[in-house]
Amino acid sequence: MSSGDRVFLARLAGIDVFDPGGDQLGKVRDAVTMLRADHRPPRVLGLVVEVISRHRIFVPMGRVTRIEPDQVVLSSGTVNMKRFERRTTEVLVVGELLDRSVTLHDDGRIASVVDVAMERERNRDWVLSRLAVRAQVSRLTRRRGQLIQVEWNEVDGLALSGSAQGTDALVATLADMRAADVATALNDMTEKRRKEIAAALDDERLADVMQEMDEDDQVVLLASLAEERAADILEAMDDDDAADLLGEMSAADQERLLELMEPDEAEPVRRLMTYDDLTAGGLMTSEPVIMLPDATVAEALARVRNPELSPALAAQVYVVRPPQGTPTGRFLGTAHIQALLREPPAALVSGICEKDTGTLRPDATLSDVTRHLAIYNLVAVPVVDENDRLVGAVSVDDVLDHILPEGWRDADPEEPAGSVPAAVPHG
Repeated sequence: MSSGDRVFLARLAGIDVFDPGGDQLGKVRDAVTMLRADHRPPRVLGLVVEVISRHRIFVPMGRVTRIEPDQVVLSSGTVNMKRFERRTTEVLVVGELLDRSVTLHDDGRIASVVDVAMERERNRDWVLSRLAVRAQVSRLTRRRGQLIQVEWNEVDGLALSGSAQGTDALVATLADMRAADVATALNDMTEKRRKEIAAALDDERLADVMQEMDEDDQVVLLASLAEERAADILEAMDDDDAADLLGEMSAADQERLLELMEPDEAEPVRRLMTYDDLTAGGLMTSEPVIMLPDATVAEALARVRNPELSPALAAQVYVVRPPQGTPTGRFLGTAHIQALLREPPAALVSGICEKDTGTLRPDATLSDVTRHLAIYNLVAVPVVDENDRLVGAVSVDDVLDHILPEGWRDADPEEPAGSVPAAVPHG
């Protein structure tokens, strides 16, 4: 969809959800948001989807590639089938905002929320942008109130109070910060406050934040969570970061958490844990952007637009023979995003992929990886096994994490981009 598309959520509820292969996953039942402490539109975190036996799961908005009048289509990848449980700071749009009374700014009338529209912004986030409300009329008349549309910031009654208790106001303040800055903010808080914030953040957000923390701090924070939640966080993390984190724990703790994870999520993490830390296998992610030879340029560009991808991983796609999941069929080559942009949308990626920048084996050392990236001016390099099957890719940000001096995250830069804004209390 284009950035200007608008979807009313009451109308969205009940339509079918499909995976990229065309198989039906379930039906949309609601959307999840988190209200803010000001009047700015809140971000939509994801959709509540009802699958078989009235079982409801959470699907992050980053997995949604297309919304049509009669269907929602998801991107490829594993869907977490754990039952959805709303957190205290989360709000169900259809279940909790519809029929809510609000006050209109222009004339002070009381109105009732009939529907809420979400809209995709340029950064690919979905936000609640507009409201369809029915204004109340005098009790002396039998007429129904007028149905009008207003911007989210044109009403009172849907923002958190500035004096909100608990973690609501602080979590709302942290919502607009980069994950690295939230990690810095958590480090400045007391242990009690840190645990409260971790409990209030949704799994995807907490996983993003933990990936920006030192491994020692990750271990402490993960240990403070219930084991079921800890397993959910590991599933939401990038598989290489999850493997690194588990590698800091005892063998018994590793196995217990891996057993609690979904098998499809645990398998690539287990595989990564078999490699030495400072090798291509230990550094790589097993989930780069992988395309089959018959995929088109348009399909490849749609995949790299996924906001959950790091810029380094989104810079190229890897073309392989089936199967598509790692370890794949035979590796055919890499198609860089610049090459994709120069070709017509209907062209096949197999026709423009190249292999002359080489590959690495899983046992390549950190210095081998660094040298390879520098020689070919790459931001990521494919890793293949002895049978020329793609097993993953190492990106430049993975390398930087290991060649920067220990404790680099705690260093104070001249311009403290990661410092906590004055509006964020330290707890």
